[in-house]
Amino acid sequence: MSTTFNLDTSTSRANPTPSPMKRLTVPAIQRRKFEGKTEEPLVMLTAYTARQAQLLDAHCDILLVGDSLGQVIYGLPSTLPVTLEMMCAHGAAVVRGSYHSLVVVDMPFGSYEQGPQQAFESASRIMAETGCAAVKLEGGAVMAETIAFLTKRGIPVMAHVGLTPQAVNALGGYAARGRSQEEHEKIISDGKAIADAGAFAVVVEGVVEPIAIALTQSIEIPTIGIGASAQCDGQVLVTEDMLGMFERVPRFVKRYEDIATTISKAAETYAQEVRARSFPGKEQTYQPK
Repeated sequence: MSTTFNLDTSTSRANPTPSPMKRLTVPAIQRRKFEGKTEEPLVMLTAYTARQAQLLDAHCDILLVGDSLGQVIYGLPSTLPVTLEMMCAHGAAVVRGSYHSLVVVDMPFGSYEQGPQQAFESASRIMAETGCAAVKLEGGAVMAETIAFLTKRGIPVMAHVGLTPQAVNALGGYAARGRSQEEHEKIISDGKAIADAGAFAVVVEGVVEPIAIALTQSIEIPTIGIGASAQCDGQVLVTEDMLGMFERVPRFVKRYEDIATTISKAAETYAQEVRARSFPGKEQTYQPK
């Protein structure tokens, strides 16, 4: 038995209650890929708040507290200004709001690139303050030494190759990667390097499909695609993108709902009722007994 936080939806308050730990673990995620194949693809979505995590938890294997919260939550132009403080605060909220999924927290730009020691200090802080099970960092072969350093010290690492948003300035934009033979070879070698270094899974973002398939077939750890291929070992999307919260999304996003319109219409109806003094009505006010 262990103590976790169950969110009481009737009061929107998190109350500590003893409950058995049944979360998916890093080894369990790794075992989903056996002898190079994954029978049931891994499901991963981003989450940034306790309530969002609670709604997604039952349907996902992994919840990613992505540094995409910079744009989604804070309205920043990119992921680059995101801080460790932001990631820790949102990571802790997602852990409190979930019970089943493995929670992975992104390491923000500037928190790990300097070297293994800096990465360990940042990753250990994230894990201690959030209770997450793993961290994610961007980069291929250049990050292999850091990944090995972290994993040998008990910090599970999910890697990220292909289109790496934190390197958007060096890449010159968000275009798909792998259209040249040189890029093709680099993505494959990056994937092999981070797998050999001890990463337990790797996000493959924005690469041409044949490369995503080749990488999935060439490494033993699960690949999680985003703008890659259905043949990857799993898939991830930014939840707000697939729910239709934004007008413009990458071409690889499928919109499963139009929540933005629903929210806008609800707000419009509320505004009309307030201005007409029809809200609050008798049902929403306290009358003398």
